[in-house]
Amino acid sequence: MSENGFCPEPSADVREVRDWVHEFARTVVRPAGAEWDEREETPWPVIQEAAKIGLYSLDFFAQQSFEPSGLGLMVAFEELFWGDAGIGLSIVGTGLAAAALSATGTPEQMGEWLPQMFGTPDDVKLGAFCASEPDAGSDVGAIRTRAVHDEASGDWILNGVKTWATNGGIADVHVVVASVDPSLGTRGQASFVVPPGTPGLSMGQKFKKHGIRASHTAEVVLDGVRVPGSCLLGGKEKLDARLARVREGGRAGEQAAMRTFETTRPSVAAMAVGIARAGFEYARDYAREREQFGRRIGENQAVAFLLADMATRVDVARLMTWRAAWMARNGRSFDHAEGSMCKLVAGETAVWVTEQAIQILGGAGYTRDHPVERFHRDAKIYTIFEGTSEIQRLIIGRAVTGLPVR
Repeated sequence: MSENGFCPEPSADVREVRDWVHEFARTVVRPAGAEWDEREETPWPVIQEAAKIGLYSLDFFAQQSFEPSGLGLMVAFEELFWGDAGIGLSIVGTGLAAAALSATGTPEQMGEWLPQMFGTPDDVKLGAFCASEPDAGSDVGAIRTRAVHDEASGDWILNGVKTWATNGGIADVHVVVASVDPSLGTRGQASFVVPPGTPGLSMGQKFKKHGIRASHTAEVVLDGVRVPGSCLLGGKEKLDARLARVREGGRAGEQAAMRTFETTRPSVAAMAVGIARAGFEYARDYAREREQFGRRIGENQAVAFLLADMATRVDVARLMTWRAAWMARNGRSFDHAEGSMCKLVAGETAVWVTEQAIQILGGAGYTRDHPVERFHRDAKIYTIFEGTSEIQRLIIGRAVTGLPVR
């Protein structure tokens, strides 16, 4: 990395991480992808293997998050999701809860709860971030989950239903976004840690999904969940000061859920790049071998040009993702919504590239004898979760016009 600006050349340390994760993805993750996609169950044995080698660990996530160039997690996620997106998300899903905690928590809260989200190689744990609700997906201002402060005990009492929660209900530590003052909309929200075994938290419906089937996605029901005051991320003094500023007409700072999503967008984009690259490489290798009308199909301009476009789009998505990751790590603000840009481009690239991969394989690509149909199913979520493509365009549109686009 250049001292003055972004340089798209990973350091030796980053390349070493890339190669290490790729080998795990090639030998452990990819061979298991089809099985766990069919089972639609959390791949505990694979998560366990990742924990044993230190890939699923707080140390790995922390080291790569603080890697100077910002590319550590990007290359790791690309390789892991090149292996399989459902298993990949099962391994890194805890990272979203960890990011939420790190974005707004105190050092003491991070020291207490981050280790409990991951556990140990012999006793693996999971974390879950709970923001979306049945009536509040893209519209985080419509969150109805309430957190009421009990003045006598200092506890907070949470009631509501969360949906689309990765690891929801099976996680040991849940981070929940709730409204403490509904009259203030998103500015009246805060995040809370719900410790393991807290009464009143239960799993609702587990969703059967189009793709990323190995990743557990479910509703989380909060029925009179009581947590101590120390579970309010950032602490009550900071919350009270922020709410007072808002009520007086001042700025609130970033809203809890939005801060988490903004910091994780490049990581999500890197996942999509991995899926796109998997689709491209499989189609490319197939085109080199498959013969029709007396020659390999890759010798036909129609196929070669399509592969050229696929390769180009994968590179574009990767470079945009790396730029955003470098900016985030080096404290550069996303003045032109670079975080949203990379997520938008990578997500839509993954869908398009994997669809073209199916087309190149023809009828074979539409069967489960080849993984490209699974790649395509897995890719689609990247235009939906952590901000739909439409929401990303809204954010980008506001940034580039300076107007209150609605």
